[in-house]
Amino acid sequence: MSAYALEVEDLAVSFSGFRAVDGVSLRVAKGELRVLLGANGAGKTTLMDLISGRTRATEGRVRLNGRDVTNLREYRIARAGIGRKFQIPSVFGGLTVRQNIEVAQSKHPGVFANLRLGRSREDHAAVDEALDLVGLAPVAAVEAGTLSHGQTQWLELGMLMMQNPPVILLDEPTAGMTQAETGKTAAIINRLKGRHTLLVVEHDMAFVRDIAERITVLHLGRVLAEGSVAEIEGNAEVRAAYLGTQGISAC
Repeated sequence: MSAYALEVEDLAVSFSGFRAVDGVSLRVAKGELRVLLGANGAGKTTLMDLISGRTRATEGRVRLNGRDVTNLREYRIARAGIGRKFQIPSVFGGLTVRQNIEVAQSKHPGVFANLRLGRSREDHAAVDEALDLVGLAPVAAVEAGTLSHGQTQWLELGMLMMQNPPVILLDEPTAGMTQAETGKTAAIINRLKGRHTLLVVEHDMAFVRDIAERITVLHLGRVLAEGSVAEIEGNAEVRAAYLGTQGISAC
């Protein structure tokens, strides 16, 4: 079995002759948190689309724990072990926070049908743990439709956790959040390190510094640089293309 949870090899896609992702390769170790950094149009979200099966690659391979999942249907890639959280959260507004977590936990189809299924003590404990981890235990009985933007984002994170995918893709998880909500999101994601392999697209540089172990910088659809926060800050090409003169620590 591969030592890497996620391997991308020479991945590319063209739209009407434009190569939005142009021969990207990266390897993410099991339990690693990798941040994808780059200006708008660098290819970050498109790369996530290719990995998750939302977009079909025209070249290259994607491997999950050594298994080739290139261009499989989106639901098959999800079943293989890749979970994804988009910028806009999707929860069941008419259900309580706890019920949303329970729906995500169930292996049975049908939202309301699986809410009537009996749950073991272990199932209840797992739901409690998820609620605690994302900080929503105090509002477990509240309807999800009444939550704040940040709370809704955390609920979707909790729902994703209950599905227990080995690899989690997070696309700008702090978009639209207050500074306090962003800090709490960083704490949640840091607690997920090691439990899951995480690939995170983010623009907020303070947030990146709080969570980053290793950063891959994309520019014009290609990998421009890869390394630690300090290495990326010190990279002249990255500064010229994206960070400017202040670097990550000052943003």
